[in-house]
Amino acid sequence: MPVTPEDLEDVVRQAVAVLRRAPQERWGEKAGSLEWDCWETVEHLADDMFCYATQLAPHSGALNGYVPFLMTRQREGGPNETLHAERDAGVDGLVQVLEASAGLLVAMVRTRPPETRAHHSYGASDPEGFTAMGIVEALVHVHDIAAGLGVAWQPDAGVCERVLRRLFRDLPVGDDPWQTLLWATGRLELPGLPRRESWRWNGTPLD
Repeated sequence: MPVTPEDLEDVVRQAVAVLRRAPQERWGEKAGSLEWDCWETVEHLADDMFCYATQLAPHSGALNGYVPFLMTRQREGGPNETLHAERDAGVDGLVQVLEASAGLLVAMVRTRPPETRAHHSYGASDPEGFTAMGIVEALVHVHDIAAGLGVAWQPDAGVCERVLRRLFRDLPVGDDPWQTLLWATGRLELPGLPRRESWRWNGTPLD
């Protein structure tokens, strides 16, 4: 089954519900095994969505590299991003930045024909591929953020299976697609499968 913009909308909607339940005082905690805190990791996720949308936006296709937005860091060691959330707007503002960026990607995927191709460092991809990338970014980074915030995050197994089959074609899905996805992205080890020290997906079109 294809990965759809509706899948992305559903994942982001669930993520936003989880983030809004988080204790305010924990947003400065590290996000899982990342070097960024939970706030910075949401900014990174929003930036991923924004950048994927803008790769698809030029009608000629951004095939020779990434659209050259200026990227900045808010602190040494923090994520190098195109956009940042206004701190004074609080967590509600941060979540709104994520929703807006994801909405741009959803809209762009819906308005670009399937034959559209755009650059990604893991291989030029199509609208479905960028949708799957956005979903993987959301699934695994909300996992990281949830660990820092001390909240539960358990996404739907069906969407995990679909993005595995789209982006990690050489890996077995297994009985628990969510656990397989976390292993595929270097978050944990599985029985007989050590934690991956390096990994990448294959975003190239299926045809």
